[in-house]
Amino acid sequence: MLPHYKRIYELLRRQILDEKFAENDLLPSENELCAQYGVTRPTIRHALEELLNDGLIVKRKGKGSIVHRRTNAVGILSITGITSALGKHNVQTEIVGKLHITAWTHPFPFVLSDSEKEAKCIRIERLRKVETKVAFYEQTYLPARNFPRFSSRNMQNRSLFEVLRKAYHVEIKGGEQIIRSVPADKRLSEYFDIPEGHAVLYLERKFTLNIPDVFIYSLLYCNTDEFALYGTF
Repeated sequence: MLPHYKRIYELLRRQILDEKFAENDLLPSENELCAQYGVTRPTIRHALEELLNDGLIVKRKGKGSIVHRRTNAVGILSITGITSALGKHNVQTEIVGKLHITAWTHPFPFVLSDSEKEAKCIRIERLRKVETKVAFYEQTYLPARNFPRFSSRNMQNRSLFEVLRKAYHVEIKGGEQIIRSVPADKRLSEYFDIPEGHAVLYLERKFTLNIPDVFIYSLLYCNTDEFALYGTF
């Protein structure tokens, strides 16, 4: 069962992503939310803090919590997912091939533990489109033993982080990332509609979870000719 703050966070988050609260809308006050959901102010504050960390609201002294999303800059430099940053109406997800369980790619960008090496992973390849333009190509690797039956899920136009939260009670807590520029190969040239050799931003990301010693890995290629990236500090 989800904690009260998490349940309220999910409800408010969904309303924001479904645009029931528009950009620059003021959320109900803490007292109003307490009355609406029948919880205490610390619970509401915890839920709002989660939304703030996701980049879905900003705090203004004397006003309260204001809905705020950047539609031409994607908050992937923080741990916010792409769907959370842009909203489901602005981003479409296309799965490349089928989700499948496989051995880890060799060589792998991150050092794997012995237990990770012994187990297989679920590899997900996705194109993320914003207003019909491909903005990202991503390869994601999940340890198969920690996510049973995941490969049978339909991930078309679904948020990975949301599926992990709801189906597996997994939270992304933080991580590390390496960022550099790489030349576009033939595949990226076709995906992004750019010349081969054109510079593409490349991120290698390792996400830490609320499960000790379990990690998710992401190799993300970004078309920054069309979309800026941002992060909060």
